[in-house]
This record gives sequence, C-alpha cells and structure tokens, in this order.
Amino acid sequence: MQSFNRWLNKDKLPRQFPLSDFDRICHELRPCDVILVEGRSRVSNVIRWLTNSPWTHAALYIGRLHDIEDEELKAEVASHYEGAAEDKLMVESLLGFGTVVRPLTNYREEHLRICRPSRLSHPDAAKVIRFAVSQIGKHYDVRQILDLARFLFPWYIMPKKWASTLFRRNPGQTEKTVCSTMIAEAFGSVNFPILPLVKHTEEGEPRLFRRNPRLCTPSDFDYSPYFKIIKYPFMDFYREAYHLLPWQGVGLLTPEESDYYVDSDDDDE
Repeated sequence: MQSFNRWLNKDKLPRQFPLSDFDRICHELRPCDVILVEGRSRVSNVIRWLTNSPWTHAALYIGRLHDIEDEELKAEVASHYEGAAEDKLMVESLLGFGTVVRPLTNYREEHLRICRPSRLSHPDAAKVIRFAVSQIGKHYDVRQILDLARFLFPWYIMPKKWASTLFRRNPGQTEKTVCSTMIAEAFGSVNFPILPLVKHTEEGEPRLFRRNPRLCTPSDFDYSPYFKIIKYPFMDFYREAYHLLPWQGVGLLTPEESDYYVDSDDDDE
C-alpha cells in the first residue's frame, strides 16, 4: 500500500515560472485562511477530473507556534511538529500521511490561492483551529474519493456492495477524513457557511442548511460567497502599470508553446 501511495503522490515537474508569489502569500496569510493548491500528482489529476476544477487540495493555515494564544493548544501543535518555532504551519489531510501539521514551505513551488473567511470572529477562528488540530492523526479516507466518483455514474448500474459511505457514519470505528472534509467540519463547528442550502419558510424567512462535509471539495472554498479570494500573481501590476510588464522580448517560444501563445512577430501582422 505504501508503494501505491508513493506512486499516486509522485509529482510532475513544477512550472518553470510559478503563477503565484509565494513570499507575498507567506506575508499576507492570516490564521484560519484556507490555502488552495493546484496539485501535480496522479491523485491530484483524479480529483481535478472529479471536481472539474484546478484546485485539488486544501489546507488550513494555523499560523506560527507563537501566534497560537491558547497554551494548551500550542503545546498540542508542538507535540506534532519538530521544526522551528517561527515556521508558518498548516493542518492538512494527505494521502499516505493522514491529517498532519506541516510547514507552508512545502508548497513553495506550487500555484496557491488564499480563501479568507469573511468576518469570522477571533474567538470562532480559534475554535476552528482547535477543531482542525484535534483531527491530527486521522487516516486519509481513500474510499471517500472513490465514492465521489460514483456520482458520475448512474446509481442503478453500481453493485450494492459498492454502496456509498458518504451518507453514513460508523460510530464504533476510527473515522477517516480528506482535506476539504476536515476543513469543512472545522468551519461547521462554529456554524460558518461554505455553500449552504438556502430555503424559505412559509413566512418567507430564509433558513440555511449546512452541506454534508463529506461532499465538500477544495473548489467549494473558491466558489463560496462567504470566503474572500486573494491572489498574489508572480508578476503583479497596478492600474496602467501592466504596460510595463516584460511582454515577449528576446524570449523564444518552443514549437509546442507557439500553438498556445502569441509571439511578438505575430502581433505585427
């Protein structure tokens, strides 16, 4: 199984030039931000196909150890992380690792996006982080990914023994989770909405229903109207400064790249 996990987690080579400014992202991150990752592994390709979104992974940023005010929680995080105290940390669920604490620097070469919960109170943000930390040690639920794939096929052609686990819980068993489910449950613990169902009573009053967290995918945080989307491109510009960007110039396109990008000579035709 470990060999299979390594095969699934094997990354393709990163882009020659990143799409996001990692240093700027590190500077702007706040505890409780959701970090979306455009993964490069085989399992990322599966998730991308299932969700029809480039975002294949989500992690919850919890800050540095000294950012955590609760001493008991700080000690709990420290017991699961052996790196430097000033490292920027995130809690995430990964295939082959389960739910773990890791440094943000692991994603230096990745395309990232910040999803910031709008108007989340400071006490509730602390509760969300506490919930996420309490999930450390849980195994990754590969079955849940397979169950999501079942929604792409007619239910009547699926054998009963392949019945979905998305809508049932087994209290007597150790639970497993995936990245977006763990984060959705953390925000659900303080009733913070992601993509809720909105219905109206007979009196016309709106009522919200929290979505099954096991159906949550990384792209849900991108689509949610309750999260601010924050991007820091590798090359940024303000107002008319985009005219100063180093378009084309001496760089030459490969034959494959020329099918997708416009050369300076083509502009003059």
